[in-house]
Amino acid sequence: MLIISHNVAIRADEIALVAMRAQGAGGQNVNKVNSAIQLRFDINASSLPEFYKQRLLALHDRRITKEGVIVIKAQQHRSQEKNREAALARLQALIKSVSIVQKTRRPTRPTKGSKTRRLDSKARRSKTKELRSKVAV
Repeated sequence: MLIISHNVAIRADEIALVAMRAQGAGGQNVNKVNSAIQLRFDINASSLPEFYKQRLLALHDRRITKEGVIVIKAQQHRSQEKNREAALARLQALIKSVSIVQKTRRPTRPTKGSKTRRLDSKARRSKTKELRSKVAV
């Protein structure tokens, strides 16, 4: 069971984990040991609340397919168990990131004091540059 928050959890049978050979350098170990893990999680068929499902499907993430399946491949570690933990941690982080609701921005106007300070500094700067110019004879 993968715990997302204190009231949301994913059952282990909803997550498909497949061991495969890792890519890249690694010598004989990478050629003969299935240490990489591919995690597949179907959003639509899961027991997640509807709020999470909608937010996940609306994400523009390359790890989410058009069918609504999250595919995560973990191959950083040499051991299969560490890669499994890394893949599950990434899935957990992805789902947690969706649960955070962005605060709506209220447009504000600059205060009268900030306007006067800005105009004063512009006038000071203008005066400094004016004094650098050539003197008319």
